[in-house]
Amino acid sequence: MQVYSRILVSIDCSPVDDTIVEHVCRLAVQNQAKVVLLHVVHSHTLDQDRALRAKAEDVLEEYRNRLWGDGVEVSVVVRTGDPEREILKELEDPSYDLMAMATHGHTLVGDLLFGSVSRTLKHRIRIPLLLIKAGG
Repeated sequence: MQVYSRILVSIDCSPVDDTIVEHVCRLAVQNQAKVVLLHVVHSHTLDQDRALRAKAEDVLEEYRNRLWGDGVEVSVVVRTGDPEREILKELEDPSYDLMAMATHGHTLVGDLLFGSVSRTLKHRIRIPLLLIKAGG
């Protein structure tokens, strides 16, 4: 039985991404689901935007190849702006039935002080949100 058909995965181009990509790959294979890897470039200058976008393209290409190698249909979306806002925009597409992202393992105090995209999303999206602690 197919539970998920199209999974949005937020990639932040840090080591925590390996955890979520590995988990989503298994889910996608089991469900014959399509995966969309989303990265939001959050920059303050044009030079910073270019550098972050170039890094993101390299990271996303690596993950795309890994997923393709396991037989997963995958596409990549790169947006620029506020991560929460851009993720919510992408989720306006009604074909998504799961959102997945890795967490950085902040403590409760860290989340309260620094905020958290995952905390905002869990209150604002209409589909299940899969959060996996990095390294977990």
